[in-house]
Amino acid sequence: MSRYTDANCKLCRREGQKLFLKGERCYSGKCAIERRNYAPGQHGQARKKMSDYGLQLREKQKAKRFYGVQETQFRNLFDKAAHKPGKAGENLLIALETRLDNVVFRLGFAASRKEARQLVTHGHFTVNGKKADIPSMEVKAGDVVAVKEKSQSSVKFKEIKEMQITVPVWMTVDTDKLEGKVVAMPRREDIDTPIAEHLIVELYSK
Repeated sequence: MSRYTDANCKLCRREGQKLFLKGERCYSGKCAIERRNYAPGQHGQARKKMSDYGLQLREKQKAKRFYGVQETQFRNLFDKAAHKPGKAGENLLIALETRLDNVVFRLGFAASRKEARQLVTHGHFTVNGKKADIPSMEVKAGDVVAVKEKSQSSVKFKEIKEMQITVPVWMTVDTDKLEGKVVAMPRREDIDTPIAEHLIVELYSK
């Protein structure tokens, strides 16, 4: 499966806002949005009037890039969300939030979703005591996500034990044990990702 390999900061500039793809760099003065707040490329600073379709497309692209999901994965998630009870847009965001790589990021065990995805792929985590190395794995209410015992001796995870981590209301974290729990499925008001999901629904409803 193809994976974006160009500079991550270009993605933030293209969407016109921080996507927090580079961890600590995104909070510093080195952030590309702070230095060059316009789209990359020769015509990046040109003023363009966006059509309705353009707005919908940009919102879909932004959501994909926030969560590090490829086009086919994203469309499959939407199709599943549309067949569930409730609003398709909200169901989509909940599905994205409960991916294992995002849960690891939200628990503070990684500085970015990209790093979380890499750590999961390398087998540093368990879910309910069983090895979990698939970033797209769906985490459910009651599941416990923990750093593997063999991985806890690494410098990175030792540093996390000394940190004060704030997590969303739908999960808890114990930094001493390096584990977190999904206490409930997130609701729309619990998700702070700046995405207008109704535009994505409109795009796929055409």
